[in-house]
Amino acid sequence: MCIGFRPPSLFNVAMLIQLDSVMGEFKEIPDPDLLFSSEDEKTFSLESDLPSLPVPDLHHTLQRYLDSVKPHVSDEEYRQTEFIVQQFASGVGKKLHEKLLEKARNERNWLERWWEEKGYLELGIPLAPFMNLVGIGPYSKHYWMPKSGSQLERAGIVLHYSTRFWQLIRREKLKVEVDNLGRKLCMNQMRKAYSTCRVPGVFRDQLIAHFKTESEGPTPVHAVVLYKGRFFSMDMVDENEEPLRAPEIQHQLTRIKDQCDTEPQGPGLGALTGETRKKWAEMRSRLCALHPENFHNLKTIETSLYVVCLDDYEPKDYSEMFTYSGGGRNARDRWFDKGVSHIFYKNGLFACNCDHGPFDGMVMVSGTYYIDLNVQRSKGKWQGSMEVRDLPKPKELKFHVDSVILEAILAAEKFFLANASNLSCTSFVYAKYGRKKLRKYKLHPDTHIQLALQYAYYKTHNKPAPVYETATTRRFYHARTETLRSCTVEAVEFCKAMCDRSASVSDQKFAYLKAAGKHNKLMTEAKELKGCDRHLLGLAVLAEELGMPKPLLFQDKSFTKSGGGGNFELSTSFVGYTSVFGGVAAMTSDGYGCFYHMEQN
Repeated sequence: MCIGFRPPSLFNVAMLIQLDSVMGEFKEIPDPDLLFSSEDEKTFSLESDLPSLPVPDLHHTLQRYLDSVKPHVSDEEYRQTEFIVQQFASGVGKKLHEKLLEKARNERNWLERWWEEKGYLELGIPLAPFMNLVGIGPYSKHYWMPKSGSQLERAGIVLHYSTRFWQLIRREKLKVEVDNLGRKLCMNQMRKAYSTCRVPGVFRDQLIAHFKTESEGPTPVHAVVLYKGRFFSMDMVDENEEPLRAPEIQHQLTRIKDQCDTEPQGPGLGALTGETRKKWAEMRSRLCALHPENFHNLKTIETSLYVVCLDDYEPKDYSEMFTYSGGGRNARDRWFDKGVSHIFYKNGLFACNCDHGPFDGMVMVSGTYYIDLNVQRSKGKWQGSMEVRDLPKPKELKFHVDSVILEAILAAEKFFLANASNLSCTSFVYAKYGRKKLRKYKLHPDTHIQLALQYAYYKTHNKPAPVYETATTRRFYHARTETLRSCTVEAVEFCKAMCDRSASVSDQKFAYLKAAGKHNKLMTEAKELKGCDRHLLGLAVLAEELGMPKPLLFQDKSFTKSGGGGNFELSTSFVGYTSVFGGVAAMTSDGYGCFYHMEQN
């Protein structure tokens, strides 16, 4: 699965990395319900007790910004940037900071709306393959190798457990997560894990969440299945709101597949969600104007728990699964606006494509890991009742289209395929050592990989890369992430020492430990929102809303060279210590998206 994090732009390379000392070894599997559920406290009951999002100290923010600029500019450029920063600190920046403090006194999270709008809803670029999260089902690593004819059986099992995870959230029994210091983390993003959808706008999208907990009232309980350009709605729970059994879900999917395999293909409206947001918004408005049934069908898709994409492609490995799930060739059977799209391939492999706007990757990690543990415990086979009750036939959502819509679908398909062709992905396993080995030497696994990535980039391109690494700020109310700019002067010195044939091993070790210490310090600060990017974003947006000229700090070339404005050449995140992994496209047209996880061994 993957962790997401930022407003990306164009890209060409994404890498998914697994590190482990012993891959594919499964011993005692914990009970997922014991691991994930709690009877002691409700999932969202502690939200009001979380601290409000702080406003960082302006001097600290600007110093961290200057530190991040230094590896990427000449001495002369740095002196010019230093002067611009000093002017900003004593002039317009100081005034904006005071305004931001005033805003924060009246809001529990001064950044929440701005991050959602500026980071996602106003970008206007296609969601796929540029922005959406892509998670890979880890099941093929143990019990579910590619197997002909297994698509619907496996889909039934995965969707049953996905709906069970939804049930934990709905009943507020999902355990509240804690950080490494034992502090409670904000669970608000879990509200948007199901029944969330983005609605395209000409200037700004809307993000609409339809989920409600049991105490809040009724909530959608249906999923929408896409296959061969057609749409079907089916309930995922029974009259007691218990998830349908896996064989029942398989039965419903079989009904849909049999019907579509013997009848003409549908128009494939899903391709429109791969267009620019403006174009898709225009076509959506036209659809709604053509016939009232179109509007109701769109609402059915948008309110659904998730969409299910049945795909006749048969990827051979993780690299193909990521490439095809993030881009691929089948835009007609996708709905990229949806919070979660489960994709089931003909050979039984599985992945998901998710809108990044509602949540970060921790939502996908939690949900997918819950499913994976259940698959492991059942040894890949459904262990419950095989009874299939008399269920209503899935309802087809029939759209009324005209020649303009049909032409737009063809154009959208070509547009999407052209964009998707830019995606290149490699997923690989490194098995010589993992978490235990690194911990033995008192090395933090994330820090170790960040330095390895910087060294690899430096050795390949003979220059340092501005790096975006995700740091969670969820200890604060409704908070999401801060950017850790992990390319430091110390990291560059380490790279130089590694490339210097005359450097001794002790010199290289000293440079490594110094760079690692700096990275660890920056990560600790970033988790407290003491990086520089979120604070600077707030000041920039505030200037815009007040009608002020764009401050020179944000026009300076050093701002872009150091990654500002979404120009990080390495977009990275540590996905954690579970079997789940995935990623997001690179942020620049010639950059890399590198996402990595490390299992416990």
